[in-house]
Amino acid sequence: MNPSTSNNFGTESIGKLLIKQAVPASIGILVMSLNILVDTIFVGHWIGSQAIAAINVVLPVSFFIAALGMSIGIGGSSIISRALGAKQVPKALKTFGNQITMTIILTFTLVFFGLYYIETIIPAFGGKGTIFEPAKIYYRIVLYGVPFLALSMMGNTVIRAEGKPKFAMYAMMIPSITNLLLDVLLINVMDLGMMGAAWATTGSYILCFVFILWFFISNNSEMKISLPHFKLQKSIVAEISNLGSVTLSRQAVVSVTYLLMNNILFDFGGETSVTSYAIVSRMLMFALFPIFGITQGFVPIAGYNYGAKNYDRVKQTIRIAIIYAMVMASIVFILLISFPELITRMFTTDVMVIKKTPTAMRWVFAATPIIAVQLIGSAYFQAVGKAIPALLLTLSRQGFFFIPLIFILPLWYGELGVWMAFPVSDVLSTLLTAYVLYRETSVKLISKS
Repeated sequence: MNPSTSNNFGTESIGKLLIKQAVPASIGILVMSLNILVDTIFVGHWIGSQAIAAINVVLPVSFFIAALGMSIGIGGSSIISRALGAKQVPKALKTFGNQITMTIILTFTLVFFGLYYIETIIPAFGGKGTIFEPAKIYYRIVLYGVPFLALSMMGNTVIRAEGKPKFAMYAMMIPSITNLLLDVLLINVMDLGMMGAAWATTGSYILCFVFILWFFISNNSEMKISLPHFKLQKSIVAEISNLGSVTLSRQAVVSVTYLLMNNILFDFGGETSVTSYAIVSRMLMFALFPIFGITQGFVPIAGYNYGAKNYDRVKQTIRIAIIYAMVMASIVFILLISFPELITRMFTTDVMVIKKTPTAMRWVFAATPIIAVQLIGSAYFQAVGKAIPALLLTLSRQGFFFIPLIFILPLWYGELGVWMAFPVSDVLSTLLTAYVLYRETSVKLISKS
């Protein structure tokens, strides 16, 4: 394997490295987020506002299964980055082979059970009343493509760990663009409704998988594996699982949050409130793309230098990443707080939804400028292989603070209390992360230097 690309993590200036890694990641996330955003606009205008709610019901289930691939990818990529930093190439190759085997076994098993219990799962996630039938149509078809999405998400993190951010960006852009083109063809031209929306999504997942498969079997990748690498090794599976559990737990909590939010908001305001949440959640995916991009660019740099025992570079990476991310988050905050009604009108012409959503959006994004600390802090512990603090910090926002708050605050403020829970949980989790990260960087890393 030619290690020249990954070696740059230990030699180039941190600022340049972060930009080199973060810009392609941000562009990839932007295109993927735009895909979700425009897809929602198409569905809202061509099928109806209830179709938006129906898709929002399905997302937590399909994304949780796909997140298995991402969690295995991130857990394994942390091992790969540190192994490359320590010049342990055989371990990196074995880890990648084990990642593929684990992803295939777990995702296909979950998809089987997800389809078997379809009649129970959809109502449990808020697919009630008129939302049930369109959600059922979308759910069944999308689940066929979820294993391909999981393998793609796993492979994408490995591409980034190799120091090939542009290819990782292409892997995110291709299915996004394809999904929109298929939306136009299957929904608008062929008038297939929810079935067309679902097949457009599944088709894009398959195309993404084909591209990533091509990357690894071509000469672009350093990770040239053979059949023995696919055999599961207990120690590697355990390490992947420990680190990957952070990402999986995060997605599990996200899925539970969707379940609770859809049901709580349905009780307060019916389909209208569920649709408002669907629009706001799409904006959460879209608007934070530069912060997520910086976080993704940060992880392999921190992991490589930690493995190479370059602790001063690790601390420098943390500091610069937080500064970059906070600047971008502040820009996002200003734009979203200023134009919430205009943004809502992009999605729907429903008067009630337009009336309700801007207030929700302002509350949800109220603490956006400070979330960079929480995201970079939790990502750092995952990058350096410290699963327990990474898990606790990752779960702090939604698991420890947000979920309890959406039950407590509505007792005094009604539906407004649900939206108020977002900034309150952001502030509390950021304070906790800042404290833990300060102790790590000011005490432990200094003692190792």
